[in-house]
Amino acid sequence: MDKNRSVEEANRTLKVLWRNGKKPDSIVLRSILLGRRDGEGSPSSLSRLVLPKGIALRFYLIAAFEAQCRLAAGGQWTNVLPLSGPGSWSDLFATDGAYNAKSATYMHDTVHGRAAEDLRLRQVQGALRTLEGLGGEQYQHALVDIPRGKRGQRLYQSFRLMRESGRGGSQSLSIYAVPKAQWQAARTVEVPAHFFLNGWAQVLSPSEVATWLAVKWLSKWARDTHLASGVYLHGERRTKLFGLRRDAWEDGCQRLRDFGLIRFARNLDEAEVLPLKADYRYIRDEEVISSRKRYEPYRYQVTDQGLEEDAVKVCKKELIFRQQQLDLAAKHRGAFGG
Repeated sequence: MDKNRSVEEANRTLKVLWRNGKKPDSIVLRSILLGRRDGEGSPSSLSRLVLPKGIALRFYLIAAFEAQCRLAAGGQWTNVLPLSGPGSWSDLFATDGAYNAKSATYMHDTVHGRAAEDLRLRQVQGALRTLEGLGGEQYQHALVDIPRGKRGQRLYQSFRLMRESGRGGSQSLSIYAVPKAQWQAARTVEVPAHFFLNGWAQVLSPSEVATWLAVKWLSKWARDTHLASGVYLHGERRTKLFGLRRDAWEDGCQRLRDFGLIRFARNLDEAEVLPLKADYRYIRDEEVISSRKRYEPYRYQVTDQGLEEDAVKVCKKELIFRQQQLDLAAKHRGAFGG
């Protein structure tokens, strides 16, 4: 993504939408996307979108961003963008190109005669199919609706975006409408615009996005606790409410800490003394870990300031740092015959 500057180009298109639109500070999501408040029933749409391949989750979030740049609260969604070409849906997403196994290189421009634009279009079409398929045979949980042509082919250009709860079980579709931010019972969660404008929506994996959204929602649902001592998710609630497995949650929290988007919790007195910086994770983390009681879960606080950093630069810096640590560990093992 860095070599072909696809994140930079996608960010540029998103910034044009934002500047030419209503310039929202945050994008509002109905929390039903994350999971049922009672933790019962079928898996949440968010958990269904934590997939190893594809951009379905990214597509839905960016579609909400596009809608809220253009429409006021209550405005109903209609598609105004083409699927491909300048300023299209395809331009809103970064792609790393295709991988050529024979040469062990990424082909940034073309592969098998297909242009990069065609690759992005196929990426978008794949996301639409995934979002439509969330509803199963009845399509009631589908997050998009794709009309069919006379021969049964999908008419991708005519797709319709659904609300976070899905299209519903009746014949009348639940077309997406821009929600109003609500505080009561954390019915909504707000995603800062920097999440989209600085490339975080492009570089974070679906699992990392899901984990970040869960912590973000908890920070609102338990606002005072989040500020005073941080929030956490125990196993039953994590799986029933958000559909996040333990390994996905722990790995997601680790990466988000590395990237400066969450931190180990500090109390209010510490928060007043220690500045919230992108490199906060290097400040007294050892003390947090050592002071943690056995079997006590790690508690986290969201640090939205991290979103103001360029996602690609932060991730590159962290990857270099991680590789250096691995090299040092390997050297240490070699020195002691490990």
